[in-house]
Amino acid sequence: MATVATSTRFTDEYQLYEELGKGAFSVVRRCVKKATGQEYAAKIINTKKLSARDHQKLEREARICRLLKHPNIVRLHDSISEEGFHYLVFDLVTGGELFEDIVAREYYSESDASHCINQILESICHIHQHDIVHRDLKPENLLLASKMKGAAVKLADFGLAIEVQGEQQAWFGFAGTPGYLSPEVLRKDPYGRPVDIWACGVILYILLVGYPPFWDEDQHKLYQQIKAGAYDFPSPEWDTVTPEAKNLINQMLTINPAKRITADQALKHPWVCQRSTVASMMHRQETVECLRKFNARRKLKGAILTTMLVSRTFSGEFSQQHYTHQEENLVLLLFCLLKESRHGKVFPASPQEAQTTVVHNPADGTKVRPLSCQPPLPPVTLVSPLSRKQEIIKMTEQLIEAINNGDFDAYTRICDPGLTSFEPESLGNLVEGMDFHKFYFENCELLLGVLCVFCSMFLLQMVRGGRGLSSSVINAEANIFLLFQLCLNSGAVWSIYWLWWIWCQEPVGQVLKLKCGENTF
Repeated sequence: MATVATSTRFTDEYQLYEELGKGAFSVVRRCVKKATGQEYAAKIINTKKLSARDHQKLEREARICRLLKHPNIVRLHDSISEEGFHYLVFDLVTGGELFEDIVAREYYSESDASHCINQILESICHIHQHDIVHRDLKPENLLLASKMKGAAVKLADFGLAIEVQGEQQAWFGFAGTPGYLSPEVLRKDPYGRPVDIWACGVILYILLVGYPPFWDEDQHKLYQQIKAGAYDFPSPEWDTVTPEAKNLINQMLTINPAKRITADQALKHPWVCQRSTVASMMHRQETVECLRKFNARRKLKGAILTTMLVSRTFSGEFSQQHYTHQEENLVLLLFCLLKESRHGKVFPASPQEAQTTVVHNPADGTKVRPLSCQPPLPPVTLVSPLSRKQEIIKMTEQLIEAINNGDFDAYTRICDPGLTSFEPESLGNLVEGMDFHKFYFENCELLLGVLCVFCSMFLLQMVRGGRGLSSSVINAEANIFLLFQLCLNSGAVWSIYWLWWIWCQEPVGQVLKLKCGENTF
C-alpha cells in the first residue's frame, strides 16, 4: 500500500542493492523489502538539489502514481520522504522495452501487434478513468514485466502526466515528444485525454510496419504533417495489413479530438477484442527489420543527447544560453550528417526514418527546430606541432582498426576507462565507463560503439596533455581540423560525436562556423 510519507527510515524497511539507472537528480537501485523479501526498484531523488517547481513535479508524480493500480502500469508501492531524499518504490521491471523484445522474436504478426496495443489501451483506459493524462506515450515508456514469453506490457514514466477534471479540455503547456504530439497540442488548443489516443495511434502504426506515420527532417514540416493528419498506408508493406487495423489507426489519428476514438471504445474495436478471427497471423518479417532500424536510430539519438548532458557536467562554466547554442549545434551537425550519410548507406533515404531530435518540454511554446545546413568546409591551414598531429592520427587509425575487427581488447588498451560515464538504455540497467563501449560492441553491431570512440580519444589527449577541457585546448590542438574534415568526408555515424565536440569549442568552433555560411551540404 502506497503512503505519502512515513517516519520510518527507508533503510529500516528496505535493503539497497545495485544501480539500475541514473538521472540528473536521482538514481534507481534494486531493493528488497526486509519483511517480505520482495524485490522492487527504488527511485532515490536528491531533494536538496531540486527547485521549488521540481518539488511540485515530484509531488504530482507521486500523487498520480499512488492512484494507479493496474497490471499494465508500473506500480508505485511506497513513497518515503526523509531529509534530503525522497524514495519512490516501484515494481521491478526486468523485461526491457517492448520494441526491443519484438525484434528479438522469431515470429511476429499483426495478431501480436493487436495483443500489444490491447494492453497499452488497457493502461490508458485505467489512467483516464482516474482523470490522468500521460502526455508522453512513446516506445521508450512501454516496458515488459520480465523476460519470460508473454510477459505483461507495462506503461512507465508519469513525469509529464497531469490531472484533469473529467472531460476537461485546457491548455496544460507544450509537453511531449515531437513525432507523438497531437494536432491540438501543436495548435496550442485546449487538450485532454485524446492526446494519449493520438500517441497510441502513432505507436500502433509503428507496431504494424516498423516506421512512424509522420516524419520530416524539418521539424516545422513534421508539425505541419501532424496538424494536417497527413499520413497514408503505402504499398507494399501496408497491402498485407487488414482493413480493420487501418480502420482503428484512422479512428485514433483523427484530427478533431472530439471525434477521436476513446480508449474504452478502442478496446471494443473488432481488431482488438476479436483478434483471433480478425487480425492476420502472417509473420511480418519486413516489419521486424524496419523496427530494428527504428530502434537503432532511437538509441543513437539517445546516446547523442546523453553526451550533451555529460559534456555539460564536464564543464561547469556552461550557462543555460551557452548550452542552448550547443544543442542547436548538435542538431545542425546531426541533421547534416544524416543527409550526407545516405550516400554511404548509413541510413535509408526514405520517410521511414525516425526524427533526429527529441524534446521533452513542459514550457509553453518553446520548441527546438533543426537549423539550416551549411556548406562543406574548404581546406584551412592551422598550425600545431607535427608530433601532436601524428599521435592523434595514429591513435585514430588504431581505434578504427580495433572496431572494424571487433577487437574489444585492443580497443580497451587504447582507451582510458576512467574518462567516460554514460547512461544509455540497456534494458533498464546502468551502463557506464568502459562497459558502455563493451555494451555496444556486443549488442548494437558496433553502430553505437563507434560513436564513443572519438570523444574518448579526444578526452584522453586532453588529460595526457594535462590541460583539461577548456577553449585553450582547441587553440593548441589546431590541426584537429584535419580530423574534422575526415569526419565530414566519411559520412560515418561516429562522425556525429566527434564533430559536435569540435564544433562546440572555441576558437575552432568560430572558425568552422565562419566557414559554413554560403551553400548547403
